[in-house]
Amino acid sequence: MEKQKGLVDYESVKKAALEQFRSGKSLYGRNGAFAPLLKEFLEAALQEELETHISEEAQNEVPNRKNGKVSKTVRTNDGEIELVTSRDRNGSFEPEIIKKRETILADSLQDRIIGMYGLGMSFRDISQHIEEMYDMRISHDTLSAITERIMPLVKEWQSRPLESLYCIVWLDAMHYKVKDQGKTKSRAVYNVLGITQEGKKELIGVYVSENEGANFWLSVLTDIQNRGVKDMLIACIDNLSGFEQAILSIFPQTEVQSCVVHQIRNSMKYVASKDQKPFMSELKEVYKADTKELAEIRLEELAEKWMKKYPVVIQSWQNNWHKLSTYFKYTEPIRRIIYTTNTIEGYHRQVRKVTKTKGVFPNDDALLKMIYLAHKNISKKWTQPLQNWSLTISQLAIYFEGRLTLM
Repeated sequence: MEKQKGLVDYESVKKAALEQFRSGKSLYGRNGAFAPLLKEFLEAALQEELETHISEEAQNEVPNRKNGKVSKTVRTNDGEIELVTSRDRNGSFEPEIIKKRETILADSLQDRIIGMYGLGMSFRDISQHIEEMYDMRISHDTLSAITERIMPLVKEWQSRPLESLYCIVWLDAMHYKVKDQGKTKSRAVYNVLGITQEGKKELIGVYVSENEGANFWLSVLTDIQNRGVKDMLIACIDNLSGFEQAILSIFPQTEVQSCVVHQIRNSMKYVASKDQKPFMSELKEVYKADTKELAEIRLEELAEKWMKKYPVVIQSWQNNWHKLSTYFKYTEPIRRIIYTTNTIEGYHRQVRKVTKTKGVFPNDDALLKMIYLAHKNISKKWTQPLQNWSLTISQLAIYFEGRLTLM
């Protein structure tokens, strides 16, 4: 007996399914044994939705009827399916089972795409991977639309309420290239990384600007304050001009520590190669001293020997000494945490492992999306407090009596 047109040949489906199951092939993709069943189900469901819609409009005395058919390719976790569906004359029908502009059925597949993007994979690599794994092709425009779904989450995360107090905060910027009106321009990504009272890391904020400067840092700090931060005990920064003043204008009680390692690197740029070894040996006696008083004695000795030859270097240490020497008042465990910006620079290195595949970002939002997704992956490991935090927080509570209260 001849098989009726439009119906599924279940005997053929059963035979093909057994063969594909044994060989480990997908049963639901374009050539999968169960693809005709899924196609039949989806088309029937869409047809039923349309007929219900037309019936409801008729009850409301709105004239409408079917108006031809249209084909549509949808993608699932197991491959592509070609659907033929009816449409209505008024164009008012909004299907629920498969939205009008929906081309990917599985949220899990979209989540996988976003996950791969967050690991630094290019759209080309993601597209190739999806084609190899699921036997489907996804255009760059579709991939871009999928990743664009996270922008509301990014904006919500950027404006979330913050804790009222952070024990230690590092502020530093990374630099990237972005397309802007057809031209490649530099962008500074301002990152604020804090340690909570529980001793855990938290990325307080991420901000994108055209370049790094104290004025923009002032707006960053203002935003942090507006989101609920009332106090930062210690702020660790690089030697950007005006940075300290920007912090103290918003958080006047904060103790500012400039990165000693940054200062050393900048100093050595101006010291002749033949003098670098002896100069560095004596400079080490300054920043490795046991007390601030001893460090100042060693700094005076350094100045007496090298001032005439390297006045710019010595004057830089003298002029910035008040913020370079903050860490001397604390015990060794706290000193190690705050005397450099290594903590946030370590975070930056992890981010760059993800972003290194992107030479130039197409726009600021694309850069922000990538940074956000990289942070989400990195912060999964920020579940434990810093080593010996109970001792550290106890010492900080003594140093900052009245500002930090332990439970």
